[in-house]
Amino acid sequence: MFNYTAIYTDHYQLTMAQAYFLNGQKENISVFDYFFRKLPFNSGYAVFAGLENLLDILQELKFGSDDLEFLRSNGFHPDFLKYLEQFRFKGNIYSSREGDLVFPVRPVLQVEANIIEAQIVETILLNVLNFQTLVATKASRMRKAAENDTLIDFGLRRAQGPGGYYASRAAFIGGFDATSNVLAGRDYGIPVSGTMAHSYIQSIDDELAAFNHFADVHPDNSVLLVDTYDTLKSGIPNAVITAKRLEEKGHRLQGIRLDSGDLAYLAKKSRKMLNEAGLDYVKIAVSNQLDEYIIKSLKAQKAPIDVFGVGTSLVTGIPDAALDGVYKMAYSDGKPRIKISENVTKITLPHRKQVLRVFDNDSRFTGADVIVLDTEKDTSIMYHPLYPHKSFSFKNKKKEALLHKVMEDGRRSSGSVSLKAIAQYNSERLALLPDEYKRFDNPHAYKVGLSEKLVKERNRLIEDHKKY
Repeated sequence: MFNYTAIYTDHYQLTMAQAYFLNGQKENISVFDYFFRKLPFNSGYAVFAGLENLLDILQELKFGSDDLEFLRSNGFHPDFLKYLEQFRFKGNIYSSREGDLVFPVRPVLQVEANIIEAQIVETILLNVLNFQTLVATKASRMRKAAENDTLIDFGLRRAQGPGGYYASRAAFIGGFDATSNVLAGRDYGIPVSGTMAHSYIQSIDDELAAFNHFADVHPDNSVLLVDTYDTLKSGIPNAVITAKRLEEKGHRLQGIRLDSGDLAYLAKKSRKMLNEAGLDYVKIAVSNQLDEYIIKSLKAQKAPIDVFGVGTSLVTGIPDAALDGVYKMAYSDGKPRIKISENVTKITLPHRKQVLRVFDNDSRFTGADVIVLDTEKDTSIMYHPLYPHKSFSFKNKKKEALLHKVMEDGRRSSGSVSLKAIAQYNSERLALLPDEYKRFDNPHAYKVGLSEKLVKERNRLIEDHKKY
């Protein structure tokens, strides 16, 4: 949808790339890790999203003539610009599967490419993956709160510009059923859904006439907005009249929507009035600044709600607004690399790596991912990334390698994966996660640790750098 070119990057990526080029480093093969340090929303897990979009973008990434002219006007070296004329991403990508559950510290994705390619793609990678992972995680929490009720993404009008397009995609991965976003529906095969706005009712002098006119145009797909004037004294009684009129013509009113007021109270009163009129089949939809906590509260109050329309909090990731995903070098020019910081949480992990997920005897997640060197075939103990005296043993436990080659020499290693398949995979993985990690309040902390060999390598590099 968006016309991404290689200039969709931060300025310092290009200033570094030019320095690499002019210093003769352009063929240095480097490995970068994408990971995040903190789970959003105080959640017990995150849902990885955005990979398919990223792969599509990287396969076609190049600098256009307008891009190069702009860089020329900003003083970039002619020889470097000539190099960029032929720029393509030709690296390898190893990644978790989209829709999988991911956790802090461990690599979610690795990029292996020459230093210039790896540097230039950093910004677009973070832009795509951080945002969609944030929204997919928020959506997953709402799906848990809503249980089996319908969830519809209403967020496009509240999203940050074109971000709403990708938010609809991520929401579907996280468990939403439909979207009001017609473009996302067309491009991704997401079911589209919508009702009416207050303006439609206001545009006609009489509320009942507005309902009848709308129902005449949409006799089999009408959801009436009942709170324009007075929900219980006007909206619901007029919706009942319209529903009876549809019945006489062989059709059924699909539902009513509440968009203001005490939603639990109004839903209960509306359900009673509809049932008394013999309209128990008419569904009740609600909207108005919903989030997972409000949905959970409405369910706890046994509000008879069938459909939740969620907008702002979903697509903007309230209250966190951003995932703190980062992209750090782990290997370059034949050597492991490390970033050292006085803040120990920011010391990076060197080398090419793999991540193993540990399973319990019931074939469910045991609550542990271990980061190993990519040359390690197995391990039976892991150490805390910050407190090495803490360890976790898992001898004779089944393990699953999580990072798979998804791109080789700049081309997909296999065909694209449908959005429906990604959402189904997410549902399957969530089913393997024990309930204590899915709690809204104080979820159990999922363990992420390092193999003994990786700990030794990190410590060795730290000691080596202390000599300088």
